[in-house]
Amino acid sequence: MLVQMSDAFPTLRARLDRFGVILSGLCLIHCVAGVFLVGILGVGGGVLLDPDWHRWGLAFALAIGAATIGLGALRHGRMLPLAIGGSGLALMGAAVAVGHGSAEVMLTVAGVVLVAIAHVINIRTNSCNS
Repeated sequence: MLVQMSDAFPTLRARLDRFGVILSGLCLIHCVAGVFLVGILGVGGGVLLDPDWHRWGLAFALAIGAATIGLGALRHGRMLPLAIGGSGLALMGAAVAVGHGSAEVMLTVAGVVLVAIAHVINIRTNSCNS
């Protein structure tokens, strides 16, 4: 039995949505661990606070968000996941722009939580329309 492309694409998008939730969770753990390890214990600052982590994380989030939330919105026509995810990505972008400090932590945490919520809504919306 062959899987048709129309059947395979929603499955791939659902897997990428789940990966987006996992990536958001890992980003949140990285942020909290970074604050704890560097701020309280004074270790790991060179690695955990390297700006490249945040730039690469934002690039992955943008790619996965566009591929899943954006295409999901085109498929199901609901803009809520796109609006929430776009807001989260904007907050993450602002966090990269402000540099290290408490503002960066707050913007990053708020952003990744919104992106994760958008992925979950997108998964639920797509599964309801299947």
